[in-house]
Amino acid sequence: MKRVATLDASWLVVESEDTPMHVGNLMIFSLPEGAPDTFLRDMVVRMKGCSDIEPPWLYRLASDSLWGRVVAPYWRTARTMDLDYHVRHSALPRPGSERELGVLVQRLHSHPLDFSRPLWECHIIEGLENNRFALYVKMHHALIDGISGVRLLQRMLSKDPNELNMRPPWTVRPSSRPRKSNPMPSMQGAYREALEALKIQASSTPKLVKALKRLAQAGGDNEHQALTAPFSGPRSVLNNRVTGQRRLATQQYSLNRLKDIAHAAGASLNDVVLFLCGTALRRFLIEQNTLPEDPLTAGIPVNIRPADDEGTGTAISFMIANLATNEPDPARRLQAVMRSTKEAKAHLQTLPRSALNQYTMLMMSPYILQLMTGLGGRMRPVFNVTISNVPGPQDTLYYEGAKLEAMYPVSLIAHGGALNITCVSYAGSLNFGFTGCRDTLPSMQRLAVYTGETLDELEAMVLPGSVGTKADTVPKTNGKTPPSTAKPAAAKAPARKPAAKKPAAAKSAARKPAPARASLAPGKTS
Repeated sequence: MKRVATLDASWLVVESEDTPMHVGNLMIFSLPEGAPDTFLRDMVVRMKGCSDIEPPWLYRLASDSLWGRVVAPYWRTARTMDLDYHVRHSALPRPGSERELGVLVQRLHSHPLDFSRPLWECHIIEGLENNRFALYVKMHHALIDGISGVRLLQRMLSKDPNELNMRPPWTVRPSSRPRKSNPMPSMQGAYREALEALKIQASSTPKLVKALKRLAQAGGDNEHQALTAPFSGPRSVLNNRVTGQRRLATQQYSLNRLKDIAHAAGASLNDVVLFLCGTALRRFLIEQNTLPEDPLTAGIPVNIRPADDEGTGTAISFMIANLATNEPDPARRLQAVMRSTKEAKAHLQTLPRSALNQYTMLMMSPYILQLMTGLGGRMRPVFNVTISNVPGPQDTLYYEGAKLEAMYPVSLIAHGGALNITCVSYAGSLNFGFTGCRDTLPSMQRLAVYTGETLDELEAMVLPGSVGTKADTVPKTNGKTPPSTAKPAAAKAPARKPAAKKPAAAKSAARKPAPARASLAPGKTS
C-alpha cells in the first residue's frame, strides 16, 4: 500500500455530496477523413480491451469509509478493473450541438466518483456536429492536479495523424524523474534521510516564518500594500454555499493575440488572463447589483513540479492577487492587477523550494478548515475565486487519426467558492473552462461572453486599430471557426451608475444582458 500524501489527502477530507473533489478535461476531436460509421464503436472496443492498467489509474482507497478517507488514507492497487464501468460510450441526438454537449458534460461532472473503485471515469461522446466527437475524462484531485493531468493525457496522443492502434490513457505510465540510488544500507540510509530532513526544516523555517509574517502585515493594512493577503477579499455572491449540480462554459482565444496584447501593455500573459476574468466579473456583478465595494481577490495555483517530473499527485502552491474590481477605469485596473501579481510572485520566490509544501499547507489550512467545519460560504472567504492557467501541448495532436481541436478544463468548486476559471493552452490557442454552481450562479455563462468583449476592449486600448482581428480569435478549422468559440456581442451599454468624470467605466458594465452565447453554455437546461 502507498500512503496518500498530506496535500493530496486534503482533497479526500473535504469531499462531500455537494462538493465532489474531482477534476476533468473535455477534449474535442474531428473524425479522420473517410472514417467508417463504426469508427467510435470500434475505438471503444479496443480501449476496453486494454486491461494492463498503470498508476495512477489502478489506485483505489484501501478503505472507502470516512475513517479510511480522513484519518488513515492509503492507496492500494486494484486487483481487477471493471472497464465497462469506468469507460462509457454516449451519443448526442443529431445534429449534436455545442449546447447539448455542454448539458451532458456538466451533468456528468456533477456526479461524485465511486470511492469503492479507482477514482476515475472516461466518457466517449459521439454525434457532435461537424463530424466531431468528444472525450471527457475525470479523476479525483487526490490522484492528479492540473499540470500532471494535462501531461498524462498528452502522453496518450501523437503528433502523427497516421498513427493507429494507439493505447488508451489508463495504459500509459507517467514518467518520473530518476531517483538517486542510495548505496548505504537501509537503516543507515533512513538515518541519513532523517538528518537531511531535519537540516532542511531548520534552514527553511526562518524564511517560512518571515513570509507568513509579511502576509499577516499585508492583511492588517491591505489598502497600502501591493501584497494581497488571505481573507482580504469581501464576501460576495461567488462565496455562498454550493449544491452538487454544476454549470460549464468555455471560450477559446488565439494565444498569439493574447501575447501581443500582453506585450503592448507591458504585462504577462497571466496578468491579461486575470484582467479579462476580473473585468468580466465586475460587469457580471454590476448587472446583479452585487458588486462589493472592496476588490475581489483570486487564488492562483502555482506549479512547483520540476519540469522533468511527469509524476501525478498534487504539486502546487498558491498566491493571491487583487482583481481590482472596484476600479472603474480599465487602464488603472490592469495596472493594479500587474502590481499585485508582481508582488505575489516576488513573495513566493523568497521561499526555498524545500519550504513550499509547508507554506502551501499553511495557506490552504484555513480553506480546508472552513470546509471541514461547515463554515465555508458562511464567513469571509480566503479568496473570492480560483483562476488558473495550465500550460498544455504546443503541437497539434491526434488520437487514432482524429485531430484534437480543443481541450477544455472542467474543475472543482466548494462551499465559499462557487466559481472556478481554468485555462489550458493548446496548439496556438488558450482554452478557458468556467465551472460554477448551477444554483448559486445560475447565469454564470455570461462570464464567458464577457471575457470576449473585454478582450476586444483591452485590445482597442493597448493596440489601437487592431480590433479588426477579432475574427481571427482562434485558428481556423476546415474553413470554419471552431464552434467552441463564443461570438462577442457587438453592443456596449453604459453602466447603471457611471463614476463621475470617468467615462471609461462605461465599458465595464451593461444594461440588461442579451442571452449568453458562449459555447457549451446553455442558458436554460432541465
